Amino acid sequence: GRGTGRAGSGATAGGRHVRPTGDLYGELLMYAAPHTGHRPGPPSPPGLAFGAATARSRDAHRQPALQRLAFRAMGTRVEALLDAPPSAAVRAAFAFVRAEFERLERVFSRFRPDSELSRLNEAGSIEAGPDLRAVVELALAARERTAGRFDPTLHDAVVAAGYDRTFDELDEHAAGRPAPDPVIAREVTLRGRRIELGPGVRLDLGGIVKGYAADRCAQMLAPLGPCLVNAGGDLAVAGSRSHGSWPVAVDVPNREALTLAVASGGLATSGRDRRRWRQRGEERHHLIDPATCRPAEGGPLTVTVAGPSATDAEVAAKEIFLAGDDAEHQADRLGTPAVIVHPDGRVRLTGGLA
Repeated sequence: GRGTGRAGSGATAGGRHVRPTGDLYGELLMYAAPHTGHRPGPPSPPGLAFGAATARSRDAHRQPALQRLAFRAMGTRVEALLDAPPSAAVRAAFAFVRAEFERLERVFSRFRPDSELSRLNEAGSIEAGPDLRAVVELALAARERTAGRFDPTLHDAVVAAGYDRTFDELDEHAAGRPAPDPVIAREVTLRGRRIELGPGVRLDLGGIVKGYAADRCAQMLAPLGPCLVNAGGDLAVAGSRSHGSWPVAVDVPNREALTLAVASGGLATSGRDRRRWRQRGEERHHLIDPATCRPAEGGPLTVTVAGPSATDAEVAAKEIFLAGDDAEHQADRLGTPAVIVHPDGRVRLTGGLA
């Protein structure tokens, strides 16, 4: 996911942060206005529809004010919106959301040498805590069902591409490293609480952990009211809004934004348009093709996907993006509601969206 936010009559369920200045990735704008209609897409879908929410944004003042929290964690902007009156319980819940994101960052950051993930990558085998164990299991299951397109074992390939430090610290003049051999098996074994990595294997869970955190926090907020949690463009929605869905607008270069009405589940975007850098004069991006262990070439510019959860949407967005020129067919085969933007500006709605 990726993004920053804008205060005012609406709130922003932003796109992916591309650098610390807060540029919007694909500017996924979530207006705090009602949007009533939605049409679910198959299979086991979130509540989702395609429409024009911006026309309704002028009615936002007639709805109760949303409670809103915004802060930075996991290298991006995090935002929580809660459709409930202000209360001590809301303040306590928001404090929990902030603390939970910060806690999970301490577990999963590959840039912190003391994180649990870094300790696993260094030692090759540890008795894992419940969150690391759960996310590794989710990531391995995702690798299996996507036939390897989603792959948590690409840490060394991301590092070889130059993404070896936080994005604001990247050095385009740093010496390049050879990409790992994509043919070599990258094994990960789970035995109870123990995680064991095969020789030379290191994990990067950044492609799933923001969705995991958003899902956890949305479920925690839901008893207080309908809510949306946005972790840099990876969105989790929980609870049923009495006056309609959450309208989320997907910004498209050189044309009017498209709007999705999200009633439940999650939304995520993968793309190569913003999180880019140069390494020794060569353009790079962070989405690694497991077939080459290099940044993916060709195919869509961005893929925005809805799923039963933010975690599921993150996985599906990467699977469809990495299908390259076959991305549209892959989304239709999966029955996944998706907005696919091509480099030439073409936009395709798939998986039941029309």
